[in-house]
Amino acid sequence: MSQDGASVSGEFELIHRYFQQSALTAAAPESLPLLGIGDDAALLHIDPGQHLVISTDSQVSGVHFPLTFQPADIAYRGLAAAVSDLAAMGAAPLGFTLALTLPDTAADWLAGFASGLAQCAQDHRINLIGGDTTRGPLNLGFSVLGQVPDGQALRRSGAQPGDLLCVGGSLGDGGAGLQLALQQPLPDGLSQVQGDYLHQRFWRPRAQLDLGIALRGRATAALDISDGLLADAAHIAAASGVAVHIEQSSLPASEALQAWPENVRNQWMLRAGDDYRLLFSLPAAMLAALRAEQPDIQVIGKVQAGSGVWLDSGQGLQAVSGSAGYQHFSPSSAGAADE
Repeated sequence: MSQDGASVSGEFELIHRYFQQSALTAAAPESLPLLGIGDDAALLHIDPGQHLVISTDSQVSGVHFPLTFQPADIAYRGLAAAVSDLAAMGAAPLGFTLALTLPDTAADWLAGFASGLAQCAQDHRINLIGGDTTRGPLNLGFSVLGQVPDGQALRRSGAQPGDLLCVGGSLGDGGAGLQLALQQPLPDGLSQVQGDYLHQRFWRPRAQLDLGIALRGRATAALDISDGLLADAAHIAAASGVAVHIEQSSLPASEALQAWPENVRNQWMLRAGDDYRLLFSLPAAMLAALRAEQPDIQVIGKVQAGSGVWLDSGQGLQAVSGSAGYQHFSPSSAGAADE
């Protein structure tokens, strides 16, 4: 973390100067909190007939993001990743809290962090309603709250044999974007525009809130892809008690991703984390109407009777065994930069 800029003296000054601002506390078009920052706790208004949706996400330096970063980028990325869990449940955002642990309180660093956080809050129309700050190794703790009509929350369970397996857009951009973030060698054919796109996809992903809401009453199961397509598809298979069949040739790749060799981009589309696209099962009769609203949807396989994840990479279906994506606390995860 940079030491540039004068330090901020005191927690209350830090909160008032950087986080108690209209760009964060009034990011949503309506003021859903009855009481936000400044009291001992927040008060939220929940509409009648709605369920409250809550998710907590922790972002640790060197594990969830590379050690070299811009403070505005990690703020945006951290909040967007947390909001993506609301999208995966079909929820509309209500607000979020931030537990921020900092090794120091350099003013320049905090100004950049607050700027990125405010941009993400506005892009996702979600208000900052509270949190905590403390001194220690850099850690970002986000809790996001949303609401969804009774009985319409999306879950990982519910996929049925015969359903289509769909994804909400291109895959593998998180893996390619990580290469840029780690300053790894890049292919000669990658243009500046494509590089900028991948930078945005890694550091400033957009949670698919509109798609999640559109899936209410349509999708039989859903989640967001944070640990890799194969790993997250396994969650749907296990929770629903079904087999998930994936056609590798149907996986959508962005123009930027196609700058890499086919074997590399296939691995990223299948196993890299941080894409934050929604993966969902859908009755075939629902596809046409949903695509009219969400044209980026791609069918990548089917749900069948059985168990586990099966991949057809051009040589027939084969069962995917073992760990297919990133897992916390596994020996191979030490020092990893993706989630």
